[in-house]
Amino acid sequence: MTKNTSSPDELLSLIIKGMEDIKGENIALLDLRNIENTVCDYFIICDGNSNTQVNAITSSIQKIVSKSIHEKPYQIEGTENAEWVLMDYVNIVVHVFQKHKRAYYDIENLWGDANITEIETRY
Repeated sequence: MTKNTSSPDELLSLIIKGMEDIKGENIALLDLRNIENTVCDYFIICDGNSNTQVNAITSSIQKIVSKSIHEKPYQIEGTENAEWVLMDYVNIVVHVFQKHKRAYYDIENLWGDANITEIETRY
């Protein structure tokens, strides 16, 4: 893991670009900074239509972030079945779901106190 010298806004922007490049859907940014005892500052969530698309979105995010700011996730979980992949960039945690898993876990409602921003996609 390299030391993060980029701004959170830059990293968030690159993660969103990685999602959009593979047509990740329903992108949402949850700002957790005003909630006590959270594990990170932001969650960014999107969904894909298949395990292939979920893994492609994950790979796209990794490539764009690595190439642009030389940052690697601290940990990645869930790529084996690719129903819910979690990418830990320490202060930003990325969740890439298949639609049915996103609906089941409903993270946006679990973190209802977060400031949630729906990201308009360019497609």
